[in-house]
Amino acid sequence: MSLFLTYGHCSEETNRLTFPVMDLELRHLRIVREVADAGSVSKAASRLGLAQPALTAQLKRIERVLGGTLFERDRHGARPTRLGELVLARARVLLPAAKELQEEAVRFAHTPSPGFRIGATNGPILGGLVDRIAAERAVTTYTSWSAQELNGMVEHGRLDYVLTGACGDAGVPSGALLWETISLDPVFVLVSRDHSMAGAKEVGLADLAGEQWAVTPGDGCFADCFATACARAGFTPGTIYETDVPTCTHLARVGRAVVLCQATHQPAAGLVMVPLAGAPLRWRQLLGRHPTAPDPACVVTQARQAHHDAVRRSPVYADWLDRNPGYGTTA
Repeated sequence: MSLFLTYGHCSEETNRLTFPVMDLELRHLRIVREVADAGSVSKAASRLGLAQPALTAQLKRIERVLGGTLFERDRHGARPTRLGELVLARARVLLPAAKELQEEAVRFAHTPSPGFRIGATNGPILGGLVDRIAAERAVTTYTSWSAQELNGMVEHGRLDYVLTGACGDAGVPSGALLWETISLDPVFVLVSRDHSMAGAKEVGLADLAGEQWAVTPGDGCFADCFATACARAGFTPGTIYETDVPTCTHLARVGRAVVLCQATHQPAAGLVMVPLAGAPLRWRQLLGRHPTAPDPACVVTQARQAHHDAVRRSPVYADWLDRNPGYGTTA
């Protein structure tokens, strides 16, 4: 994108010849800003990955376009002149505006109207949410184990919403997204129906000290929270298999590992879900959205209802909630 600032020069009042010059572009304003921020041409060249002579020559061409010197340079560095301050002030307004325009344009180009684009990590809400919305609006989905990837896609306009999660005591992710807490859930364990704890109403984390473990991958703090919970229970966890859901399920079914799972999980045949006594691990279901995402009130409501439906489909969790108020779907 270019800013077309034309500049002509006449040598005499009666001679109005104009001479062609280059157009000022956003990249030129970035150079001016970088030199000012770095405090010297040499430092700016290093940041921009350019040779200093090349940046110096570019700066001189920019100064010719703008009609004067932009920086006073000496052994102490580079300081903006009055003209440089003027150009720098405009650059600090124009560059963010151009970036916002580009992001909005990308978002507009990728937005199927009038539908929703929803990303999600492994969780209980996406299927129910899509089912509820798709009856009236078009929905496209994208899944990833990386919450950071999904958050970035929403920030850059490639998705409208993201369904993800965080440990119970963790804050919402930083960035430009707007967040709603959909639920606060305990973490349960998934074991083989032949496991000695399979018939228990709940099991203490310390009672599983000798087990091997399986979890699905993620880029949050859950691994650290699990290690901390085990330390509080008086042991260090053994082998931890980080793998996909089918492999976790297989390892639990054959008795090779105990799987950490969300309380809304629906156990497959041959598996039993058992609550952990005292809820030493908690998980918050989160819905993040772009500030311009369509119909947020509806999507938040439908996400909470989808979670509530998932709780009702889990007799183990529903029974646990009767004994442990304060968890479950948020109001």
